[in-house]
Amino acid sequence: MQTSRRAQQPPTAPPAGERRSASARSRLLTTALVTVCGLGATALPAAAQPAAAAVEATAPTVPAFYTPPAQLPDTNGALIRTEPLPLALSLPGVDGPLPGTATRLMYRSTDSAGRPMAVTGAYIEPAAAWKGSGPRPVVAFAPGTMGQGDQCSASLALEHPIALNEGSVSVGYEALAIYRILSRGVAVAVTDYAGLGTPDRVHTYVNRVDEGHALLDVARAARTVAGGSVTAASPVGLYGYSQGGGASAAAAELQPSYAPDVPLAGTYSGAPPADLNEVMKGVDGSSLAAAIGWSVNGMVQTDPSLGPVIDGHLNAAGRAALAKTSTMCVGDALLTLGSVSSTQWTTDGSSVSQVVDSEPRLKSFIDAQRIGTLKPAGPVRVVTGVNDDMVTHGQVRKLAVDWCGKGADVTYVPVNLPSLGEKNIVNHFAPLLTDQGDAISWLVDRLAGRPTLSNCWLLPLLP
Repeated sequence: MQTSRRAQQPPTAPPAGERRSASARSRLLTTALVTVCGLGATALPAAAQPAAAAVEATAPTVPAFYTPPAQLPDTNGALIRTEPLPLALSLPGVDGPLPGTATRLMYRSTDSAGRPMAVTGAYIEPAAAWKGSGPRPVVAFAPGTMGQGDQCSASLALEHPIALNEGSVSVGYEALAIYRILSRGVAVAVTDYAGLGTPDRVHTYVNRVDEGHALLDVARAARTVAGGSVTAASPVGLYGYSQGGGASAAAAELQPSYAPDVPLAGTYSGAPPADLNEVMKGVDGSSLAAAIGWSVNGMVQTDPSLGPVIDGHLNAAGRAALAKTSTMCVGDALLTLGSVSSTQWTTDGSSVSQVVDSEPRLKSFIDAQRIGTLKPAGPVRVVTGVNDDMVTHGQVRKLAVDWCGKGADVTYVPVNLPSLGEKNIVNHFAPLLTDQGDAISWLVDRLAGRPTLSNCWLLPLLP
């Protein structure tokens, strides 16, 4: 199995029964975006609602900017290069796209093996004034699942909100949350994570150390962006849902040892994949089954010696699935691999989670990704959908219990919405929208220095 990022190629066309025309994909994704913006925008004042994004006919080409240089700086968070980042969403009553000025970033971080790596992302300097006391704060923003192809990175999605062709469907669904944070006068620094955008490595999907380091280092990088107002004294908030919730949770645990210079004021962790084996069971057979492929590909990128162990359990369909998912964005994953069971990928019909349980080295790797073994720095807000059976509710609740047991300042929020059916992605996605306003307000309060009160004492009574 390959462990370095090959040149970006469009994924192999899906079987005839899985194909959809470009026009059908466009209709589906446009409908999804309108639905998302409609649900989320209801909580915004009229002047703060983003206009609909244009749909592009082809996926964006990954610019040369994203290729790392041979030599990296010595300091984590040091900028390697920057350039202006055009933003595609225009806003009523605002002169220009989004309420601020965006800069594309490449900065240095360190991966889970202790090796330096280049990570890309974006910094957005808000037009709105910060109304709190002290320097303008910054939110280090951890995107939710974007995919594993380099064209899927969150920084490119800010420039190309929807990009379509026969091989790839990228959707920049995090724009709404980013705008709402900017509208409060808070700067936003978005990470693309390890290997998502940069062609030198495979994106190490849900690797807690890689993601936590990349998120903390983008907060450091924000301090030295030309024209930015963030300083070393600026309070830092961490924000993320789903994959992003895992990244923000991991960063909160890693901050004391890895980035004590980052003044962490609070962390929002929505639907975090804290226990990967439980999450693999949850997404298996769901519309987001491709996440299993992304996880396995990232595992082998991190530890190439695991490749032969995994390969020994895969059939031809499994090997093809891993190759295919390595270049997919979340849009085409939903369209072409939705509801696939990983039992179709193995030689004996075992699921991937069963394979992990049967192989001590794989199980050890997955266990090392567990979030909740360390006390997080600062207050944390943990949110879970009670009927989320993909990034399963039970393992998120256990994270809150584990953190409370370590004496952490935890605000645990179970979102109880009606279930729309087994392994329906809406059960996972809906809390992102319904809780978003409260989540951002909670985080801005922490950035403003307002105290919070843990509800750990109440957790035994909550679902």
